[in-house]
Amino acid sequence: MTDRELLELLRKDPDNGLKNVVMQYSAYVMKIAYIKLGSICTTEDMEEAVSDIFLKFFNTGKKSGFAFESVRGSLSLIAGRHCVDVFRSRVKREKDIPLDEVIEFVADESIIKEDTNSAIAMAIKSLGEPDSSIFMRKYFFGQKSKDIAADLGLKPNTVDKKISRGLKKLKEILMKEAEE
Repeated sequence: MTDRELLELLRKDPDNGLKNVVMQYSAYVMKIAYIKLGSICTTEDMEEAVSDIFLKFFNTGKKSGFAFESVRGSLSLIAGRHCVDVFRSRVKREKDIPLDEVIEFVADESIIKEDTNSAIAMAIKSLGEPDSSIFMRKYFFGQKSKDIAADLGLKPNTVDKKISRGLKKLKEILMKEAEE
């Protein structure tokens, strides 16, 4: 079915229309969820996100009388936004999200337009000491927080807190650079 036909069906018979949308676009929406969340979510979590995306699509459509320009475009927009929300909630729950996963997600969101590695290296350097050393040791040398803490004369929970706050600072720095 074309998007136009799907939209007509959604307007006439919303339940049957949703069934057809799910059949036609479930692989597409799952691919978006996998790209955005595959590194931090289980398969079950991604399947739940896909279900939530279709539910949001349906509820939004019902409110507007399915006045979408395109089913695929609307699903893509809703999926992208929902995955960002899931990622943010996951980051809040996780003690340590690997830096490369944050970088990969940020890059997927087209925040970094220039050379990713040099932008990240400059951002880490701008954190100052001891934060930049902690990030280098943790993410580039794979040291554990307790080992970093012992070497730098800090408590392990202090190192963990600096990493958590540093990730937020890095995101702000990279987003600011992208705007320039």
